Amino acid sequence: MSTPINALELAQSLIRCPSVTPADEGALDLLQSSLEPLGFTCHRMTFSEKGTADVDNLYARLGSEGPNFCYAGHTDVVPVGNEAGWTVDPFGGTVVDGVLYGRGATDMKGGIACFIAGLSKFLERRSGKFQGSISLLITGDEEGPSINGTRKILDWMEEQGETLDACIVGEPTNPMKLGEMVKIGRRGSISGWLTVHGTQGHTAYPHLADNPLPRLIAMLSSITAEPLDEGTDHFQPSNLQLTTVDVENTATNIIPGEARAAFNIRFNDLHTSETLINWLRNKFDAVGGEYDIKFQITGEAFLTPPGKLSDILSGAVEKATGIKPDLSTTGGTSDARFIKDFCPIAEFGLISQTMHKVDECVNLADLEKLTEIYDIVLDNYFSE
Repeated sequence: MSTPINALELAQSLIRCPSVTPADEGALDLLQSSLEPLGFTCHRMTFSEKGTADVDNLYARLGSEGPNFCYAGHTDVVPVGNEAGWTVDPFGGTVVDGVLYGRGATDMKGGIACFIAGLSKFLERRSGKFQGSISLLITGDEEGPSINGTRKILDWMEEQGETLDACIVGEPTNPMKLGEMVKIGRRGSISGWLTVHGTQGHTAYPHLADNPLPRLIAMLSSITAEPLDEGTDHFQPSNLQLTTVDVENTATNIIPGEARAAFNIRFNDLHTSETLINWLRNKFDAVGGEYDIKFQITGEAFLTPPGKLSDILSGAVEKATGIKPDLSTTGGTSDARFIKDFCPIAEFGLISQTMHKVDECVNLADLEKLTEIYDIVLDNYFSE
Protein backbone atom coordinates (compact mmCIF):
# COMPACT_ATOMS: atom_id res chain seq x y z
CA MET A 1 0.00 0.00 0.00
CA SER A 2 1.08 3.57 -0.62
CA THR A 3 1.95 6.05 2.14
CA PRO A 4 -1.18 7.32 3.96
CA ILE A 5 -2.53 10.60 2.61
CA ASN A 6 -2.04 13.74 4.67
CA ALA A 7 -5.36 15.50 5.32
CA LEU A 8 -3.84 18.98 5.58
CA GLU A 9 -1.90 18.72 2.32
CA LEU A 10 -4.94 17.39 0.45
CA ALA A 11 -7.21 20.06 1.94
CA GLN A 12 -4.77 22.78 0.91
CA SER A 13 -4.60 21.43 -2.63
CA LEU A 14 -8.40 21.30 -2.86
CA ILE A 15 -8.79 24.86 -1.54
CA ARG A 16 -6.36 26.02 -4.22
CA CYS A 17 -8.87 24.84 -6.83
CA PRO A 18 -11.25 27.86 -7.03
CA SER A 19 -14.29 25.65 -7.63
CA VAL A 20 -17.06 28.18 -7.08
CA THR A 21 -20.35 26.57 -8.17
CA PRO A 22 -20.62 25.28 -10.88
CA ALA A 23 -16.89 25.41 -11.79
CA ASP A 24 -14.63 22.46 -10.98
CA GLU A 25 -11.21 24.00 -11.63
CA GLY A 26 -9.39 20.69 -11.21
CA ALA A 27 -10.84 19.67 -7.82
CA LEU A 28 -12.20 16.32 -9.04
CA ASP A 29 -9.01 15.63 -11.00
CA LEU A 30 -7.17 16.02 -7.72
CA LEU A 31 -9.47 13.59 -5.93
CA GLN A 32 -9.21 11.07 -8.74
CA SER A 33 -5.40 11.24 -8.65
CA SER A 34 -5.55 10.64 -4.88
CA LEU A 35 -8.00 7.73 -5.02
CA GLU A 36 -6.74 5.69 -7.98
CA PRO A 37 -3.39 4.84 -6.33
CA LEU A 38 -5.42 3.45 -3.42
CA GLY A 39 -7.16 1.06 -5.83
CA PHE A 40 -10.38 2.97 -6.48
CA THR A 41 -12.14 2.80 -9.82
CA CYS A 42 -13.22 6.32 -10.66
CA HIS A 43 -16.22 7.24 -12.79
CA ARG A 44 -16.43 10.83 -13.97
CA MET A 45 -19.74 12.09 -15.27
CA THR A 46 -20.93 15.45 -16.49
CA PHE A 47 -24.65 16.11 -16.28
CA SER A 48 -26.64 18.76 -18.13
CA GLU A 49 -30.12 20.18 -18.09
CA LYS A 50 -31.63 23.03 -20.04
CA GLY A 51 -31.35 26.32 -18.20
CA THR A 52 -28.61 25.11 -15.86
CA ALA A 53 -24.83 24.87 -16.07
CA ASP A 54 -23.10 21.57 -16.80
CA VAL A 55 -21.70 19.97 -13.65
CA ASP A 56 -18.81 17.54 -13.27
CA ASN A 57 -19.20 14.73 -10.72
CA LEU A 58 -17.27 11.75 -9.39
CA TYR A 59 -18.23 8.29 -8.15
CA ALA A 60 -15.30 6.18 -6.96
CA ARG A 61 -15.44 2.64 -5.58
CA LEU A 62 -12.94 0.24 -4.05
CA GLY A 63 -14.17 -3.35 -4.08
CA SER A 64 -17.06 -5.10 -5.78
CA GLU A 65 -18.76 -6.92 -2.92
CA GLY A 66 -21.22 -5.72 -0.32
CA PRO A 67 -21.71 -4.04 1.98
CA ASN A 68 -20.89 -0.78 0.20
CA PHE A 69 -20.04 2.03 2.62
CA CYS A 70 -20.27 5.44 0.97
CA TYR A 71 -18.92 8.85 1.83
CA ALA A 72 -20.75 11.73 0.13
CA GLY A 73 -19.67 15.31 -0.27
CA HIS A 74 -19.12 18.23 -2.61
CA THR A 75 -16.12 20.08 -3.97
CA ASP A 76 -18.02 23.16 -5.08
CA VAL A 77 -17.93 26.20 -2.83
CA VAL A 78 -19.83 29.47 -2.46
CA PRO A 79 -18.29 32.73 -3.74
CA VAL A 80 -15.72 34.43 -1.51
CA GLY A 81 -17.96 37.45 -0.91
CA ASN A 82 -16.09 40.56 0.16
CA GLU A 83 -12.59 39.55 -0.92
CA ALA A 84 -11.12 42.71 0.63
CA GLY A 85 -12.37 41.46 3.99
CA TRP A 86 -10.25 38.31 3.85
CA THR A 87 -6.96 38.43 5.75
CA VAL A 88 -5.49 35.78 3.41
CA ASP A 89 -5.94 34.65 -0.19
CA PRO A 90 -9.32 32.81 -0.08
CA PHE A 91 -7.91 30.21 -2.48
CA GLY A 92 -4.42 30.10 -1.05
CA GLY A 93 -4.83 27.27 1.48
CA THR A 94 -2.77 29.32 3.95
CA VAL A 95 -1.91 28.07 7.45
CA VAL A 96 -1.56 30.70 10.17
CA ASP A 97 -0.96 29.79 13.82
CA GLY A 98 -2.28 26.26 13.48
CA VAL A 99 -5.35 27.24 11.45
CA LEU A 100 -6.01 26.48 7.76
CA TYR A 101 -7.80 29.31 5.94
CA GLY A 102 -9.63 29.23 2.63
CA ARG A 103 -12.99 28.93 0.94
CA GLY A 104 -14.14 25.36 1.49
CA ALA A 105 -11.89 24.74 4.50
CA THR A 106 -14.91 23.58 6.50
CA ASP A 107 -17.62 23.34 3.82
CA MET A 108 -16.47 20.90 2.82
CA LYS A 109 -13.07 20.33 1.24
CA GLY A 110 -11.52 19.82 4.67
CA GLY A 111 -14.01 17.05 5.40
CA ILE A 112 -13.34 15.30 2.09
CA ALA A 113 -9.60 15.45 2.75
CA CYS A 114 -10.10 13.93 6.19
CA PHE A 115 -12.15 11.04 4.85
CA ILE A 116 -9.61 10.18 2.17
CA ALA A 117 -6.79 10.47 4.69
CA GLY A 118 -8.73 8.30 7.14
CA LEU A 119 -9.49 5.61 4.58
CA SER A 120 -5.86 5.54 3.46
CA LYS A 121 -4.85 4.79 7.05
CA PHE A 122 -7.55 2.14 7.29
CA LEU A 123 -6.35 0.49 4.09
CA GLU A 124 -2.71 0.54 5.20
CA ARG A 125 -3.55 -1.03 8.56
CA ARG A 126 -5.66 -3.72 6.89
CA SER A 127 -3.16 -4.21 4.04
CA GLY A 128 -6.04 -3.34 1.74
CA LYS A 129 -8.13 -6.30 2.94
CA PHE A 130 -11.69 -5.91 4.17
CA GLN A 131 -15.02 -7.55 3.41
CA GLY A 132 -17.05 -5.17 1.28
CA SER A 133 -16.60 -1.93 -0.64
CA ILE A 134 -15.87 1.72 0.08
CA SER A 135 -17.17 4.40 -2.25
CA LEU A 136 -17.19 8.17 -2.57
CA LEU A 137 -19.99 10.16 -4.17
CA ILE A 138 -18.69 13.67 -4.85
CA THR A 139 -20.65 16.37 -6.66
CA GLY A 140 -19.89 19.87 -7.86
CA ASP A 141 -23.49 21.03 -7.51
CA GLU A 142 -24.39 21.04 -3.80
CA GLU A 143 -24.03 24.78 -3.32
CA GLY A 144 -25.89 25.43 -6.59
CA PRO A 145 -29.33 24.37 -7.78
CA SER A 146 -28.62 20.69 -6.97
CA ILE A 147 -29.99 19.54 -10.32
CA ASN A 148 -26.97 18.12 -12.14
CA GLY A 149 -25.27 16.59 -9.12
CA THR A 150 -26.13 14.00 -6.49
CA ARG A 151 -29.63 13.21 -7.77
CA LYS A 152 -28.34 12.33 -11.22
CA ILE A 153 -25.36 10.40 -9.84
CA LEU A 154 -27.83 8.27 -7.88
CA ASP A 155 -29.91 7.72 -11.02
CA TRP A 156 -26.76 6.64 -12.86
CA MET A 157 -25.82 4.29 -10.03
CA GLU A 158 -29.26 2.70 -10.10
CA GLU A 159 -28.93 2.12 -13.84
CA GLN A 160 -25.51 0.53 -13.28
CA GLY A 161 -26.75 -1.73 -10.49
CA GLU A 162 -24.71 0.10 -7.86
CA THR A 163 -26.21 -0.19 -4.39
CA LEU A 164 -25.35 1.60 -1.14
CA ASP A 165 -25.66 0.04 2.29
CA ALA A 166 -24.69 3.01 4.46
CA CYS A 167 -23.59 6.58 3.85
CA ILE A 168 -21.97 9.39 5.79
CA VAL A 169 -22.32 12.91 4.40
CA GLY A 170 -19.36 15.01 5.50
CA GLU A 171 -21.13 18.35 5.91
CA PRO A 172 -19.96 20.51 8.84
CA THR A 173 -22.38 19.44 11.59
CA ASN A 174 -20.73 20.64 14.79
CA PRO A 175 -21.86 24.03 16.17
CA MET A 176 -18.89 24.93 18.36
CA LYS A 177 -16.68 21.91 19.06
CA LEU A 178 -15.78 18.81 17.06
CA GLY A 179 -17.82 15.89 18.34
CA GLU A 180 -20.93 17.74 19.48
CA MET A 181 -23.43 16.71 16.82
CA VAL A 182 -24.33 13.96 14.38
CA LYS A 183 -27.23 14.61 12.02
CA ILE A 184 -29.62 11.68 11.56
CA GLY A 185 -32.26 13.57 9.61
CA ARG A 186 -33.23 16.94 8.23
CA ARG A 187 -36.33 19.08 8.16
CA GLY A 188 -38.11 19.55 4.87
CA SER A 189 -38.23 22.93 3.18
CA ILE A 190 -40.91 24.50 1.01
CA SER A 191 -41.07 28.08 -0.25
CA GLY A 192 -44.20 29.84 -1.48
CA TRP A 193 -44.87 32.94 -3.56
CA LEU A 194 -48.40 34.30 -3.09
CA THR A 195 -49.99 36.92 -5.34
CA VAL A 196 -53.40 38.34 -4.44
CA HIS A 197 -55.21 40.08 -7.29
CA GLY A 198 -57.41 43.17 -7.04
CA THR A 199 -58.27 46.22 -9.13
CA GLN A 200 -56.10 49.33 -9.11
CA GLY A 201 -57.76 52.63 -8.37
CA HIS A 202 -57.69 56.01 -6.64
CA THR A 203 -57.65 56.00 -2.84
CA ALA A 204 -60.36 58.69 -2.86
CA TYR A 205 -62.69 56.41 -4.83
CA PRO A 206 -62.31 52.98 -3.19
CA HIS A 207 -65.71 51.85 -4.52
CA LEU A 208 -64.19 51.86 -8.02
CA ALA A 209 -61.26 49.69 -6.98
CA ASP A 210 -60.62 46.38 -5.22
CA ASN A 211 -57.80 46.56 -2.70
CA PRO A 212 -55.95 43.20 -2.46
CA LEU A 213 -54.01 44.14 0.66
CA PRO A 214 -56.68 43.34 3.26
CA ARG A 215 -57.09 39.86 1.74
CA LEU A 216 -53.32 39.33 1.66
CA ILE A 217 -53.07 40.39 5.31
CA ALA A 218 -55.90 38.02 6.23
CA MET A 219 -54.27 35.15 4.35
CA LEU A 220 -50.92 35.70 6.02
CA SER A 221 -52.57 36.03 9.42
CA SER A 222 -54.38 32.73 8.89
CA ILE A 223 -51.13 30.81 8.32
CA THR A 224 -49.07 32.51 11.04
CA ALA A 225 -51.60 32.77 13.88
CA GLU A 226 -50.89 29.32 15.34
CA PRO A 227 -47.79 27.09 15.49
CA LEU A 228 -47.75 24.32 12.92
CA ASP A 229 -46.92 21.74 15.59
CA GLU A 230 -45.01 21.24 18.83
CA GLY A 231 -42.21 19.09 17.44
CA THR A 232 -41.47 15.37 17.80
CA ASP A 233 -38.97 13.18 19.63
CA HIS A 234 -36.28 13.87 17.00
CA PHE A 235 -37.46 17.15 15.44
CA GLN A 236 -37.96 20.68 16.66
CA PRO A 237 -41.31 22.38 15.89
CA SER A 238 -41.99 23.24 12.27
CA ASN A 239 -41.37 26.87 11.42
CA LEU A 240 -43.13 29.20 8.94
CA GLN A 241 -41.43 32.52 8.25
CA LEU A 242 -42.62 35.36 6.02
CA THR A 243 -39.73 36.58 3.87
CA THR A 244 -41.26 39.49 1.96
CA VAL A 245 -44.49 41.48 1.52
CA ASP A 246 -44.60 43.89 -1.39
CA VAL A 247 -46.91 45.90 -3.65
CA GLU A 248 -44.19 47.98 -5.36
CA ASN A 249 -46.35 51.04 -4.79
CA THR A 250 -44.50 54.35 -4.57
CA ALA A 251 -47.63 56.54 -4.51
CA THR A 252 -49.89 57.31 -1.54
CA ASN A 253 -53.04 57.87 -3.57
CA ILE A 254 -53.15 54.58 -5.50
CA ILE A 255 -54.85 51.37 -4.43
CA PRO A 256 -52.57 48.63 -5.80
CA GLY A 257 -53.84 46.06 -8.26
CA GLU A 258 -51.73 43.24 -6.81
CA ALA A 259 -50.12 42.40 -3.51
CA ARG A 260 -47.44 39.76 -3.08
CA ALA A 261 -45.81 37.87 -0.27
CA ALA A 262 -43.26 35.09 0.03
CA PHE A 263 -42.64 32.63 2.83
CA ASN A 264 -40.61 29.56 3.74
CA ILE A 265 -41.61 26.57 5.87
CA ARG A 266 -39.06 24.28 7.52
CA PHE A 267 -41.10 21.28 8.55
CA ASN A 268 -40.63 18.09 10.52
CA ASP A 269 -41.82 14.56 9.78
CA LEU A 270 -45.37 15.31 10.96
CA HIS A 271 -45.87 16.91 7.54
CA THR A 272 -45.10 16.43 3.88
CA SER A 273 -44.92 19.10 1.22
CA GLU A 274 -48.22 17.79 -0.16
CA THR A 275 -50.09 18.08 3.15
CA LEU A 276 -48.68 21.58 3.72
CA ILE A 277 -49.65 22.76 0.24
CA ASN A 278 -53.19 21.48 0.78
CA TRP A 279 -53.32 23.23 4.18
CA LEU A 280 -52.13 26.52 2.65
CA ARG A 281 -54.64 26.40 -0.19
CA ASN A 282 -57.50 25.69 2.24
CA LYS A 283 -56.46 28.67 4.38
CA PHE A 284 -56.25 30.99 1.37
CA ASP A 285 -59.52 29.73 -0.12
CA ALA A 286 -61.26 30.44 3.18
CA VAL A 287 -60.31 34.11 2.86
CA GLY A 288 -61.61 34.20 -0.70
CA GLY A 289 -60.81 36.34 -3.70
CA GLU A 290 -58.56 35.74 -6.67
CA TYR A 291 -55.00 34.67 -5.96
CA ASP A 292 -52.11 32.69 -7.44
CA ILE A 293 -49.62 30.64 -5.49
CA LYS A 294 -46.49 28.84 -6.65
CA PHE A 295 -44.24 26.57 -4.62
CA GLN A 296 -40.68 25.33 -4.62
CA ILE A 297 -39.98 22.13 -2.67
CA THR A 298 -36.34 21.88 -1.67
CA GLY A 299 -36.69 18.62 0.22
CA GLU A 300 -38.93 16.48 2.38
CA ALA A 301 -38.35 15.84 6.07
CA PHE A 302 -36.60 12.56 6.76
CA LEU A 303 -35.16 10.60 9.65
CA THR A 304 -32.77 7.68 9.82
CA PRO A 305 -33.79 6.18 13.18
CA PRO A 306 -30.90 5.57 15.59
CA GLY A 307 -29.31 2.24 14.73
CA LYS A 308 -26.13 0.60 13.48
CA LEU A 309 -24.78 3.52 11.45
CA SER A 310 -25.40 6.21 14.07
CA ASP A 311 -24.08 3.87 16.78
CA ILE A 312 -20.84 3.29 14.87
CA LEU A 313 -20.42 6.98 14.09
CA SER A 314 -21.25 8.12 17.62
CA GLY A 315 -18.91 5.51 19.08
CA ALA A 316 -16.08 6.67 16.85
CA VAL A 317 -16.68 10.31 17.79
CA GLU A 318 -16.72 9.51 21.49
CA LYS A 319 -13.59 7.37 21.25
CA ALA A 320 -11.64 10.09 19.42
CA THR A 321 -12.94 13.17 21.24
CA GLY A 322 -14.35 11.98 24.56
CA ILE A 323 -17.66 13.63 23.62
CA LYS A 324 -20.92 11.74 23.14
CA PRO A 325 -22.60 13.58 20.23
CA ASP A 326 -26.21 14.65 20.11
CA LEU A 327 -28.26 12.96 17.39
CA SER A 328 -29.87 15.97 15.75
CA THR A 329 -32.09 17.00 12.84
CA THR A 330 -31.47 20.75 13.07
CA GLY A 331 -30.10 23.03 10.38
CA GLY A 332 -30.79 23.47 6.70
CA THR A 333 -30.83 20.99 3.86
CA SER A 334 -28.05 18.90 2.35
CA ASP A 335 -27.66 16.24 -0.32
CA ALA A 336 -28.58 13.70 2.35
CA ARG A 337 -32.15 14.47 1.30
CA PHE A 338 -31.50 12.56 -1.92
CA ILE A 339 -29.34 9.73 -0.59
CA LYS A 340 -31.77 8.84 2.22
CA ASP A 341 -33.97 7.06 -0.35
CA PHE A 342 -31.15 4.60 -1.06
CA CYS A 343 -29.66 3.65 2.31
CA PRO A 344 -29.35 4.61 5.99
CA ILE A 345 -27.56 7.94 6.26
CA ALA A 346 -25.92 10.15 8.86
CA GLU A 347 -24.00 13.41 8.63
CA PHE A 348 -20.83 14.36 10.45
CA GLY A 349 -18.05 16.77 9.60
CA LEU A 350 -16.19 19.82 10.85
CA ILE A 351 -17.31 22.86 12.85
CA SER A 352 -19.84 25.07 11.10
CA GLN A 353 -18.93 28.43 12.67
CA THR A 354 -17.05 29.88 9.68
CA MET A 355 -18.69 28.18 6.70
CA HIS A 356 -19.72 30.64 3.94
CA LYS A 357 -18.04 33.46 5.88
CA VAL A 358 -15.03 35.65 5.20
CA ASP A 359 -11.88 33.91 6.51
CA GLU A 360 -13.47 30.45 6.51
CA CYS A 361 -11.08 28.25 8.46
CA VAL A 362 -10.43 25.03 10.36
CA ASN A 363 -8.02 24.18 13.17
CA LEU A 364 -5.35 21.70 12.12
CA ALA A 365 -6.09 19.71 15.27
CA ASP A 366 -9.67 19.23 14.06
CA LEU A 367 -8.44 17.94 10.70
CA GLU A 368 -6.35 15.35 12.51
CA LYS A 369 -9.19 14.39 14.83
CA LEU A 370 -11.79 14.08 12.05
CA THR A 371 -9.36 11.89 10.10
CA GLU A 372 -9.12 9.66 13.16
CA ILE A 373 -12.90 9.53 13.50
CA TYR A 374 -13.44 8.48 9.89
CA ASP A 375 -10.70 5.85 10.25
CA ILE A 376 -12.41 4.39 13.33
CA VAL A 377 -15.79 4.41 11.57
CA LEU A 378 -14.41 2.30 8.71
CA ASP A 379 -12.62 -0.04 11.12
CA ASN A 380 -15.77 -0.66 13.11
CA TYR A 381 -18.08 -0.89 10.09
CA PHE A 382 -15.82 -3.49 8.51
CA SER A 383 -15.10 -5.26 11.78
CA GLU A 384 -12.77 -8.21 11.32
